[in-house]
Amino acid sequence: MSRKSPFVNSSLFHVTIRVTFRRIGLLILMMVPMVLPMLSEHPESSTLPGRVRLITLGCRANQYESQRTVEMLESAGWTVAEESSPADLCIINTCTVTHDADAKARLMVRRLGRENPGAQIGIMGCATASNPDQMAALPGVTAVIDSRGDLATQLQRFGVVSPGNGISRFDQHQRAFLKVQDGCLLDCAYCIIPKVRPKFGSRPLADILLEARRLVDAGYREIVLTGIHLGHYGLDLSRGLPKDQWTRLWHLLDALLAIPGGCRFRLSSLDAAEAHPELIARLAGSPRVAPHVHLCLQSGSDAVLKRMRRRYTVASYLDRCDRMREALDNPGLSTDIIVGFPGETDADFEATLATARAARFSDIHVFSYSPRRGTDAFTMPDTLPPEIIRERRLRLESLAGEMAADYRSSLVGSTLGVVVESAQDSDWVVGTACRGVKVRLRGSIESLRRQLVDVVIESSTGDLLTGAYKQTLSRLPLATV
Repeated sequence: MSRKSPFVNSSLFHVTIRVTFRRIGLLILMMVPMVLPMLSEHPESSTLPGRVRLITLGCRANQYESQRTVEMLESAGWTVAEESSPADLCIINTCTVTHDADAKARLMVRRLGRENPGAQIGIMGCATASNPDQMAALPGVTAVIDSRGDLATQLQRFGVVSPGNGISRFDQHQRAFLKVQDGCLLDCAYCIIPKVRPKFGSRPLADILLEARRLVDAGYREIVLTGIHLGHYGLDLSRGLPKDQWTRLWHLLDALLAIPGGCRFRLSSLDAAEAHPELIARLAGSPRVAPHVHLCLQSGSDAVLKRMRRRYTVASYLDRCDRMREALDNPGLSTDIIVGFPGETDADFEATLATARAARFSDIHVFSYSPRRGTDAFTMPDTLPPEIIRERRLRLESLAGEMAADYRSSLVGSTLGVVVESAQDSDWVVGTACRGVKVRLRGSIESLRRQLVDVVIESSTGDLLTGAYKQTLSRLPLATV
């Protein structure tokens, strides 16, 4: 006798299945109004607060954005991991100005993954804009954070609910960086930054002043104004307004100088075309503005400057340097120079050396040209052999060292305001002077850290000036600072 198949009643079986699924569907629909609020409050990607470690690569603007990220995470309950302890969340703030910068970011992601097994890894900064898919595919990366937009929204997955109102301190630094604008409007042939930070925007004056007051109240005696293109601060705020209602960088300085507390202000970097007479007048008009300007040159050859699409000639650049020297007392003038740009001839390089000597720079940041995919220079012909670029770099670095030593020697006998930053040993401390040079003096880091002190310069040895402590400027009335 054959056994009866369990599926003889197949039609009844199918009806039962259909009814069951309908009931499940109705149940799900009834639960949606209750579930949705919970999902919005606790998104699937959210993370309970724990210990966070944030590594910063690149410029001062990145360092500011990292500090802001840390403070927003702290407001959500996160704590900064001690150096020797593992973290639950690691964030790398990346730079993409060169291919080497991208490579460094990738190495850092892998290193943090090894050192913090099981940690979530977030990646933010310019490399996420230039290579988002590549960065997201790195092992262990669980979050790509677009720091160019609303950072607080990007950090919601980690519990952040409010953007706050800027930073209140600057970890690991005795001088605070304050970012006042973002984005670049230029189109230099060698630079990828306008493509990864194309959105130009200046922060409102009131927001900057509120943040600066908070930093002064926290004890900072130098604030460095920074941005992606600092000299263009206020262009967007002034558009369409009569000239007497403009807000430009010199107006920002005027407002900052009204803040009490003995703090001085420094400009981080300027394009030569932005060394406006009004700005030079502000630099000369107050001892609370550091007489040090980083005026980007990039090349001392007009032919190379034209191919780079810079907005000045050698003559106009040197004219700006002369105007600053006429207005200021022996100012520090530092710069950036790229050697080996495509098509740079021997004559072009000799012109760069001559321009550097004429400008009498206090410091030169020398860079070898690095082809950057996505820039116009990447496809330019007449690239130079690496050995020629290296030889030119060594020659320019040698000249830079000589000029820096000459400038430091010129400061012997003068009195400089120095912000004390670190201990050289138990008896000596080191800080940054108003003119951008490093100074050492006898003293205790416990009593002098972050203080703005008057130092009489006695000698110049190596990369340091040596001086004698005179008085603490930040405790004196503003008029004497």
